[in-house]
Formats: sequence, C-alpha cells, structure tokens
Amino acid sequence: MCRHLAFLGPEEPLGALLVEPPHSLFRQSWAPRRQQHGTVNADGFGVGWYAEGDPAPARYRRTGPIWGDQSFADLARVVKASALLAAVRDATVAGADGEAAAAPFAAGPWLFSHNGAVAGWPGSLAPLAATLPAAELLSLEARCDSALVWALVLHRLRAGDDESQALADTVLEVAEAAPGSRLNLLLTNGDTITATAWGDTLWYLTRPGRRTVVASEPYDDDPHWQEVPDRALLMASRTEVLLTPLKDMTDDMASSPTLGSARPGGPPSPKEPRT
Repeated sequence: MCRHLAFLGPEEPLGALLVEPPHSLFRQSWAPRRQQHGTVNADGFGVGWYAEGDPAPARYRRTGPIWGDQSFADLARVVKASALLAAVRDATVAGADGEAAAAPFAAGPWLFSHNGAVAGWPGSLAPLAATLPAAELLSLEARCDSALVWALVLHRLRAGDDESQALADTVLEVAEAAPGSRLNLLLTNGDTITATAWGDTLWYLTRPGRRTVVASEPYDDDPHWQEVPDRALLMASRTEVLLTPLKDMTDDMASSPTLGSARPGGPPSPKEPRT
C-alpha cells in the first residue's frame, strides 16, 4: 500500500523526478510495477522539498489522486529542489483523515513516509501509544496507522536518537507489537535519507554527480537500480548507500558504526546476519 520516493542531488524540477520518468511516482499511482499489496494509490498524495538556505521543508498535499490535480502539474514543472520526499497513498482505512493522513509527515527538518500497514490497527498499537506523552498523542496530525508510527519515530528523534536508530527501533518495536505489519519507512532531513525495507519493495539508485534516489520501485529501467533486501536498514547520502540487516541493528549501533556499503554502480553488500 502506497509508493514513495526520496531524492538527494543537484537541483531539479519536481516533475523531472516525479512525473516525467516512464514509471514515475505519478504513474505508480495507478500502474505500479512491483507493489505487492493493492494496485491503485489514489487516496491522496504529497511532496515535501527543501528550499536553499531553509532547513524546514515545504509541503504540498492533497486528498485526491495525483493525476487529478492540475495545480500540482504546474507546481512540478517550475519548482526545483535538491532534496525531496514524495508519496502516493492507498489508505489502510478508506477515507481516514483525508489530506492530513497523506505523506509526507513533517516536523522540524524531517520529512517522513510509511509504505505498508500495521496489522490489527488500532488495537495492536494501543500499548505503544500509551508510552507517548499525552501532548504528543493529542498533536497527532491524523488518526491513521502511519501517523502513529511517525509519532513513535519522532519521539525518538526528539530524545536524541539519530535517524537510523530511531527508524530501526520503531520498526522492531511495532513488528513485535503487531506481527505481520508492513513497515517500509522513509525519512529525510534534506542531507541524508534513511529507510527500512520490511514487507514490501525498496530500491535505490546512485549516479555520478552526487545523486541518490531511494524509492519503493524504480521509476525507469536504468540497470543501476539495486533492490534492498527485506528486513534491512538503508542509510544514504548523495554519494554513498549503507545497508545493514535490521535484526542486527541494536547490537551494531551499540558496538560499531561500521555497516555494509554499496557504492555507485556496484551491488549492495549488507553485513552478514549473525547466527
């Protein structure tokens, strides 16, 4: 459910990334090629991007399908960005919260998206919701599963966790509370991208010229796209992608910052799982 994409690189029009490629996020809203759950992502969309000199991203979100918004077509043609996160949505619960439930969610320098669904929602996450301060629960932007997952991630970020630890701990915690959940999370601060593959597809593309794209599925047939193994954490800059198995994340972060790496043009080499 849902498709999303994050980009770091030279400044480009939004449309060059989201509309013009032959299998762009725009097209994935009705014809995804690798989506494993659902076929149409027409329950809203959004894009967030960073303007030069401003650490707080701008957002444009709507309730309807991306193909029906002529204002977005104009915006995507002329607005340029060197970092963005965008998503098209297939709602877990039909009609839930409209525009407020459309990714990307935002706070401070961060943009966030969730591709997947929490099994047993909402009851399965009631115990985790109870661990959040009341003010954070009352500030939820929407009442959907993705909004609560974002609240759990954001709570960790505000407590001082780095992006990789916040995503990894949240995925493992939610997966334990709600087995069978699909938890492909995508987070950017405008300088780095952090993502998880847990139950659905995730790919990345690095190219010469300080350019990295992380997406639910490739937007073209470039042979340099690489698939992220399931249950893996991805950390990316404009020049490098690092991968590690999520089940090793707690021990790895406690003992060593060294992770498996994948460089432009080469295959991924995640650290071997422990036995």
